[in-house]
Amino acid sequence: MNLYAVLKPIAVALMRLGFRLEGRGGHHVPPTGPLLVVANHSSVLDPPLVGGVCPRQLTFLAKAELFRVPGFGALIRALGAHPVRREGSDAAALRTAQRLLAEGKALLVFPEGTRGEEGRLREAKPGAALLAMQTGVPVVPAYVAGSGRAWPRGRRLPKPAKVVVTFGPPLRLPRATGPGRKEQYEAASRQIMAAIGGAASAHRARRSLEIH
Repeated sequence: MNLYAVLKPIAVALMRLGFRLEGRGGHHVPPTGPLLVVANHSSVLDPPLVGGVCPRQLTFLAKAELFRVPGFGALIRALGAHPVRREGSDAAALRTAQRLLAEGKALLVFPEGTRGEEGRLREAKPGAALLAMQTGVPVVPAYVAGSGRAWPRGRRLPKPAKVVVTFGPPLRLPRATGPGRKEQYEAASRQIMAAIGGAASAHRARRSLEIH
């Protein structure tokens, strides 16, 4: 049994205790084969939150600076994280992501790149769309609600808040062909964010029903 499988039940129990973590739409996640999970990003908690409720073991890319933190860097590497530079293109990270998908793994990516405000979807950077179009793997959108309240950017410690992760139906993006590939990647990026927005709408609709 790997470290991920050992620590996941413990981490999920703690996240349910501290954040009343709930996952919805897990049936949309294919049980096997290469997979790209794309999610909005408003907190450092997002990777473990999404991984905690996802029925598949996820691997993910993390900012390179984290791997230089003594102890923590070794831990997240053991849990399947791989470093990526936040500024500029990172061809090595793209190759790593392609290799992980070629091995049949499920990769978690945050198309927005950096953390933003809770509840606000931002424009995606081209990396996720490029990766999806080059590999042809299914893309499952996920909307994380509440993590930005649980641990917003700039706050030193987390606080109790309800967090729900909603997975939406998978989509496949066609390979870019011919001229105008930049425009095709931009269109695919918008499609990815729209799919995350669809998962957000499903979350809000469910929440509205629960309130009433």
